[in-house]
Amino acid sequence: MEQEKKRSPYQMLWEWARAYHGSFYAAVIFAVLGVVCSMIPYFCAAGIIKLLLEGCEEIEKLLPYFGGMLGGYAGKVIFSCISTGISHRATYATLQDLRKQLIAKLSRVPMGTILETPSGQYKTTIVDRVEGMEPTLAHLLPEMTANVLVPLVIAVYIFVLDWRMGLASLVTLVIGMVVAGQSGKTYAVRWEGAVKTGKRMADAIVEYVGGIQVVKAFSQSAGSYRRYADAVNDNAQYYVDWMHDNQKYMASMQSIVPAVLVTILPVGTGLWGTGSLSAAEFFTIIILSLGLTGPLMAAMTFVDDLAVVGTNVGEIAAILEADELERPKEIAELKGNGIELHQVEFSYGEKTGEVLHGINLSIQPGTVNALVGPSGSGKSTLAKLIAGFWNVTGGSITLGGTDIRKIPFEQLNGQIAYVSQENYLFDRSIRDNIRMGNPNATDEEVEEAARQSGCDSFIRALDNGYDTVAGGGGGHLSGGEKQRISIARAMLKNAPIVILDEATASVDPENEAQIQKALSALTAGKTLIVIAHRLSTIVDADQIIVIENGCVAGCGKQEELLADCPLYANMWKAHQESKDRMGEEEQKDASNN
Repeated sequence: MEQEKKRSPYQMLWEWARAYHGSFYAAVIFAVLGVVCSMIPYFCAAGIIKLLLEGCEEIEKLLPYFGGMLGGYAGKVIFSCISTGISHRATYATLQDLRKQLIAKLSRVPMGTILETPSGQYKTTIVDRVEGMEPTLAHLLPEMTANVLVPLVIAVYIFVLDWRMGLASLVTLVIGMVVAGQSGKTYAVRWEGAVKTGKRMADAIVEYVGGIQVVKAFSQSAGSYRRYADAVNDNAQYYVDWMHDNQKYMASMQSIVPAVLVTILPVGTGLWGTGSLSAAEFFTIIILSLGLTGPLMAAMTFVDDLAVVGTNVGEIAAILEADELERPKEIAELKGNGIELHQVEFSYGEKTGEVLHGINLSIQPGTVNALVGPSGSGKSTLAKLIAGFWNVTGGSITLGGTDIRKIPFEQLNGQIAYVSQENYLFDRSIRDNIRMGNPNATDEEVEEAARQSGCDSFIRALDNGYDTVAGGGGGHLSGGEKQRISIARAMLKNAPIVILDEATASVDPENEAQIQKALSALTAGKTLIVIAHRLSTIVDADQIIVIENGCVAGCGKQEELLADCPLYANMWKAHQESKDRMGEEEQKDASNN
């Protein structure tokens, strides 16, 4: 890992493109040939001038030079197109592979790492930062290499003709580089600031769009929009200020570097006048010097890309090198589906501190186990640890006698179906969303799972039935409909262990009754772990586990806890009083009507 950290951004980028190194080398070669061809007309023009100065009046002697000019231009176009085509194919293949690596990596990192990172940041990295590698790979590598190499050869040739003229041809270049260097001193810092400002804008946009329903419901559009607008304006103003400070240097550089004749003409005229430089050499150097700055100016356009590579690569590498949930590849031998928790401790990180402390539990196959407790006590964290979303930071969790850290991802995933109150539906057909529980399921099996979960009738009532597109996040469906489809997906998976993370917490009573019926079908004969907010739904559970401040405050059946666990007794009392109040209000409403 230490060696990985010591690699430069360019080494890391080149490593990511390993599969396409041959293509990039070919692109560089063709790019060099293209720039070489672009210089041929300058040499031909110098040859023509030399012949004319020698008094040549025969057009036939000039024709080869004219042909050379035409051939050089044609070669430049052909080789440049070939180089660009090769480099872009290799580049987009690299970016495709890189995005696949990033998505695959996210599936292996702890769920906490993903939940703690704003979704806008992942979007920025996977979409924008990866796309930011395109100029570097597709253009900078072949074109900058060629645009630097060929002028270097021309400069050497000018020095061979006359070293004094060689020095004169470099004066404006050196001055221009010094001026540009003043801008380059702060470029990396400026770009890092631009990235941070862009992240804040992306997060503000995601927050505003994601919370638009709340904004409208509570008339907070003015304040919420102001935060969004401020973030956008800050981003724009940052670039305006940056360009304002930077423009004087870049404009000066772009004016100074091409002005090579400012030094070439007076120096060359003086040397020619003293007889130490021939007219033919003088005119040849003039023409070659004009061709010297063009490629160099083209190379300088990639300076911006060079400056941002470190930041872009750093963001991508931060994901690719994030700590993973280590799992073996060999299938583990499981002895049944019993779950044991021994002295389990867990912390999301140093900032949050430990949230679970010395949890000991035994969950037998085929039993109903309920997790209850105050909000924030650690119920959902415990359920997600059992599902393998995180690794415990202390103690162990075993499934079938095997530590879940020694069970491959796919095997563990096949043993557990997880249903929460916020199950996500993809922007695909309802049929495809259900089939995600078992990609090999037939249409008939998908529809049978839907019937058992109580959503077949409303699906068929939709315009396109099972082929209706659910919309992003299931936006075309109601909350209850989305939940029942999620249950159908879990039912199709047919895992022996089912975890319900407050699956009915945010639905209305009518939908809750239908969902409870669907859940009964889903969990029949399976090991059930349910996080419940309505205690009346788990009174018949085989085991009720009371969690308080990350510890087990009580464990047993309903009657046992009412007698031996004060926290549960108080929760049950509060639940009953709440039900009584609701019943009284319903009776009042009925009498008023």
